[in-house]
Amino acid sequence: MVQRMGMVIGLQPEKIAEYKALHAVPWPEMNAALTAANIHNYSIFLKEPENLLFGYWEYLGEDFEVDMDALGAKDVTKRWLSLTDPCQQPMATAGQGEWWSFLQSVFHLD
Repeated sequence: MVQRMGMVIGLQPEKIAEYKALHAVPWPEMNAALTAANIHNYSIFLKEPENLLFGYWEYLGEDFEVDMDALGAKDVTKRWLSLTDPCQQPMATAGQGEWWSFLQSVFHLD
């Protein structure tokens, strides 16, 4: 079963060019790690001037928590996040320990 997932986070204004450059040439090994974690059809959109990032992916796995733990434990993920996390800023309403804020799906058309 496909789980469509949307999430949002802020982007530091002074880091926009850096963030775009990182994603303009994504690392093949990072893309492979995402695919291995059952993440597919992944896109990130930027809304300026608010500097909000909107991420969307489809999760095709059976156990999201297990897959995310495995993804987070990979060295490539840690290296990638060490570059992208300083560019981002959690939402003011984010819960404790929440980085990207997941969104509730309210409509989908196939």
